[in-house]
Amino acid sequence: MTTLPLPLLRSGKVREMYDLGEHLLMVASDRISAFDYVLPQAIPDKGIVLTQLSAFWFDRSPRLIQNHCVASDPDEIVAVRPELAETREAWAGRGMLVRRASPFPVECVVRGYLAGSAWKEYRESGTLAGEKLPEGLRESERLPEPLFSPATKAEEGHDENITFGQLQRRLGQKTSDMLQEISLALYSCGRDVAARRGIIVADTKFEFGVSDTGEVLLIDEALTPDSSRFWPADRYEAGRGQESLDKQPVRDYLEGLRKAGDWNGEAPPPDLSDEVVAATSERYRDAYRRITGRELLVY
Repeated sequence: MTTLPLPLLRSGKVREMYDLGEHLLMVASDRISAFDYVLPQAIPDKGIVLTQLSAFWFDRSPRLIQNHCVASDPDEIVAVRPELAETREAWAGRGMLVRRASPFPVECVVRGYLAGSAWKEYRESGTLAGEKLPEGLRESERLPEPLFSPATKAEEGHDENITFGQLQRRLGQKTSDMLQEISLALYSCGRDVAARRGIIVADTKFEFGVSDTGEVLLIDEALTPDSSRFWPADRYEAGRGQESLDKQPVRDYLEGLRKAGDWNGEAPPPDLSDEVVAATSERYRDAYRRITGRELLVY
C-alpha cells in the first residue's frame, strides 16, 4: 500500500485515492491481483505503466468526452498543488491529479473479439450478456461489430455481465444510451490507434462519473493492460486463446499450481516466482512502449 501523509479516501486492489478537497491524488501501486486475490509480490513499474498509459489516452479523449485528469506530469501536479512537493518521490510517475466525480455503478465494457467470459457464455448458450450472437463463432474471433456489454461493479469477487435492458432499468434510457455511445466511440478510437502500433484491443472497460458541476467524465483508468486485453497482431489466430500483454504469466502460473494440486484456489494465494514477476513486468512495459511509441518514464 502507498502511504502518504494525506487524507486517504479509499484503497483498492491497485490504487490509493487521497482527498485534497477540490482534487484527488490517484496513486497506482505495483500490486497485482488474480483470481480475486492480491498476490504477495508486486510487479515492478506496473503502477507507472497504468498511470502513464491512462494519461496517454486521456490526452486523446476530450474530442469525445472530457476526463477527470488534471495533471500526470509531476512538475505540473506540484504546480497545481504545491503541498505535494514534499512527498513527490513517493508518487512521481504513478500519481495522477484528478477532478472529483461520482461514479456510475457500472463497468462499461466493449468487446471487439470473443474472449474471456464472453467466449465462455457464447460457448454455453450462444449469447453475450443474454443477447443472441451469430452461430459458428470461434474463440478469439473478431465480432461483426463491437458490442457494448455492461457489467455490475463488484466490491469483491467478479463483476457480473448484465443486459442493456437491465442497465436501462438501473440508470434510465437516456444515461444508458449516452454511456453506450461514448464507450463504443472510445473503443473505436483506441482500437484504431493501437492497430497502427501492431496491437489488437480485444476488449476493454471504461468507467464514467459525474462532476460536481454535472458534467459526465471518463474516470479511473483507460485502455491499460489492467482494463483491456491487448494482443500482438502478428501472433493473432482465431480459434484459440491468445498471448496477451498483461498479467497472463501470473494467471498461467497460478492455474498451473491449481492443476498440479499445489494450490487449492483459496487464501492465502501463493508466492510468485521471480521469473513470473519479471515476465509480467516486461509485458506491461512492452504494452506501453508499443502503444505510445516511447520509453516508460521512471522517476
